[in-house]
This record gives sequence, C-alpha cells and structure tokens, in this order.
Amino acid sequence: MAETSLRTTSYIQHGCQVHEHRLDVPLDPTGQHYPGRTIEVFARQVIAPGGADRPLLVFLQGGPGGAGPRVGDFRDGWIGEALKDYRVLLLDQRGTGQSTPLSSDVVMAEDDPALFTSLFLQNQIIADAEAFREELTDGAKWSTLGQSYGGFLTLGYLSQHPEALRESLFTGGLPGLVNIDDIYRQTYPLTAARNRVYFERYRDDQQVIREVAAHLLDTEEFLPTGERLTPTRMRSIGAMLGGAMNTDVLHYLWEGPFEMRGGRRRLTSRFLAEIGGHLSSAMAPLYWVLQEAIYGQTTVAACGHGTRWSAQRLAAEFDGFHLDADPLDLSSPWYLTGEHLFTELIADDPATAALLPVTEALATKTDWQKTYDLDVLGSVDVPKAALIYDDDMFVPVQLSKQTAALMPNTRTWVTNRMEHDGLRANGSEVFKGLKEILAD
Repeated sequence: MAETSLRTTSYIQHGCQVHEHRLDVPLDPTGQHYPGRTIEVFARQVIAPGGADRPLLVFLQGGPGGAGPRVGDFRDGWIGEALKDYRVLLLDQRGTGQSTPLSSDVVMAEDDPALFTSLFLQNQIIADAEAFREELTDGAKWSTLGQSYGGFLTLGYLSQHPEALRESLFTGGLPGLVNIDDIYRQTYPLTAARNRVYFERYRDDQQVIREVAAHLLDTEEFLPTGERLTPTRMRSIGAMLGGAMNTDVLHYLWEGPFEMRGGRRRLTSRFLAEIGGHLSSAMAPLYWVLQEAIYGQTTVAACGHGTRWSAQRLAAEFDGFHLDADPLDLSSPWYLTGEHLFTELIADDPATAALLPVTEALATKTDWQKTYDLDVLGSVDVPKAALIYDDDMFVPVQLSKQTAALMPNTRTWVTNRMEHDGLRANGSEVFKGLKEILAD
C-alpha cells in the first residue's frame, strides 16, 4: 500500500460521524516552483447515521479566501439535505481555516511573496481536492458543490479532471469566461440598481450614509483596529446588499451613527466597532488580495494583459461610484460599492496593508497557468446543475447563462426568488431543487 500523509481524528456530533482529515500536499503541484515543499490542507468529513457507504460530495466554499463552513448542527440547511444521499466533505481551501492559513506576516516572510500567494488560487485548490479524492474514495468519482467562487473552482475541476466527477452542482457561481473589465462593466450597474432598491425601502438611510461619508472626509475617525476610516472603505460595506440575509442588517448599522462630543459631531464607538467588524479582513486576509486575481487567466486569454485594478479603473465610468465625488451633492447619486477592489481596501487595513505590493504584482501578472479549457468544457458530459440568480449582484446572470450554454448536459435553474446567498438562506430548498433538476 502506498505511503500516505493523511491524518484523521474522529468524533460524534449530533449523531453524525465527523472525521477531521489533514493531508500534506505540494505547495506547487506543478513542481515548477518550491520543489519538495509541502503545506497541510484540512477537510472535515460528515457522515449521517447509516451513511458510511454513500458517495462523497465535496463542498467548494465561496471567497476567495474563505474557509469551509463551521455549523453547530450538520442536520440543518443544505448539509442536512445533502447527508440524506451523500457523505459531505467540507474543504478548507489552502490558505484558509486550518489549511496552512495565510496572514500578511506569513506571506511577507517569503522570498517572493507574490509568487507564493499566486499558488493559493483555483488550480492549486483543485489539485488539493484531487489529493483528498484519491485518499478518501480510493480513486472513485465524487460529486462537487460550488458556491460563488466555489463555482469557479468547480468549472476548473470540470476542465482539468472531468474523469474524477460524478456530477457537479453550482450555486451563484458560474463565472463569465471573459476579461475582468467585462465583469465589472456589468456588476457596477447591478450594484447601482441594488442601492436604488435599498434606498427605496429605507428612504432615510441614503442621507445618513452621505453625511457619514462627508464627515469622514474632514474628520479623523478611527476603527477599533487602529486605522482611520475613509469614505472609500466605508462604502465597501455595500457588499452586504448582495445577499438577502444581510440587506436588512445593513439598515440597522445606520441607526444613530452620530453623537455630540465636546461640542463636535462625532461617530459613536458603537458604530465604529460595528462597521469595523464588517470591514476588517483579519478573518479572511486573502479576500481582497485575491479578489481580482481569480479572473487573471480569463483576462489574459481575452486581452493579453493583467487585471490592472479593474474595478478602480472603471469606477469613474459609472454615475454614483466616482471616488472623488462630493457625498453631499444631491444632484448626483452616491452609491455603496460591492465586490469592487480599491487600493485603500488593502492599504488601510492593518490585516492586509503589508500585502499591497503583492496585490500590485498580481494585478500585472500575465503568466497565469491555464485554468479553463473551452474545448474540454465543450465536450465534458458530466451531469451538471446550476442555480443562477436573476438578481445576482456579484455574478452577472447573462455571463452565467453563456457559460452554461458552452457545456453539454448542463441544466439551469434561473430564479429571482433568491439572491447570491441562496444556499445559506434557503439551503435545504436549494439543494433539493438542484438534485431534482439533475435527475429530471
């Protein structure tokens, strides 16, 4: 029997058998860089009572830079539904959770921090998943479920290892295989539309948001993590508009953000603590650093150059998103942003400030390893089911439909009843629906 580095600890949680697996994998699966160097990757396998012989489904988390889900009771939500038919593997993608997690200190201690960080993206995560499949299924096929960025991973998996897959499920994660500029030229209007819907519901919030932004231009206010809060960083809270579970929570943030202190209008410590908790990258330092890098390969294939801070370059093309606009100029809209990367989001956050040169290097990188092969995707007959949200603020619906149309044996479920967080908000319904259309 071949030697293995797999290490497993087990326990019972709410009747489910849980195996926590740790596996040593190559830092660079191609062997081109860092030969012989390994990292540890973690995955949690969950098995319902009587389900030890069920096929294995691996969950590919959204992100980038997000760890696998930690839930109190595996019998709830989509996991509970999935456990009726599968064993479920919750993978911490490399650099997250318990999988050799990266911080700015770890990255900047490397001789080539940008090269090192570039090895924590789609291709390497797919290779890690394959290493786990070989260990846990003895080489048998398994199923995948990809949420958001996990759909990007699933598409890469179908392109690189279609022979490994029984079936693939997508939720809000069929990426457009185009230049990143084409992505943001759609997401900016989508984000503007979501702002308008929000302000129609909560009519007073728009004025409060404008006043907070204007206040931050000429008054130093500091977050609990020590850095000054800027209007650009504050408006990135708009990412909360992209999910049904967060929009109403966002409204509560603007309840009385000001107080009078020493005769001056200042932001309350409660407001600064609350918004700081949402804005800090301390729990997921790779999120903004890799936000545009995940489109690197498709952008180079489409136009030959790097991503080049796409969202920041394009902001001035869209009313309401100009970075130097006066928040109090009521003749023009002033919108919150979504998953739109700006220099300040890296440079002003203590968790990521040291990583600004890395982000700069990734933005100009053109020698990305190929992730998606259109010829392969056009011929892969693996059964696929994709939930596509009409109102997805992050993954434009038309681009998702175009990608679905490239692939045979792909069934789509297009709905306006849910938003990008549908798997989290309506997990049981979503998983059951995907299985039904796959079997139809």
